[in-house]
Amino acid sequence: MTQNYTAVVKQDGEAWIGWIAEIPGVNGQERTRGALLETLRVTLREALEMNRTDARHAAGEGFEEIAIHIPV
Repeated sequence: MTQNYTAVVKQDGEAWIGWIAEIPGVNGQERTRGALLETLRVTLREALEMNRTDARHAAGEGFEEIAIHIPV
C-alpha cells in the first residue's frame, strides 16, 4: 500500500530544509535536496512506525485495526 504525504522543502543558504506537512515533528536539514528528501522519507517511516507501536500498546489486548480512507 502506498501513502502520499507532502514534503515542503526550500533551500536556506547552502542547506536544504524541509517538513512533512501532515505529520508534526517530521523535518530535516541536509546539504542537498536529494539527501533531504531521503532523510524525510526515513524520518517519516520511523515516525509512522513509532506511532503505530504506541497506538497498539495503548489499546492493549483485543483491539481491531480498520483502514480509514479520506478523499482528497
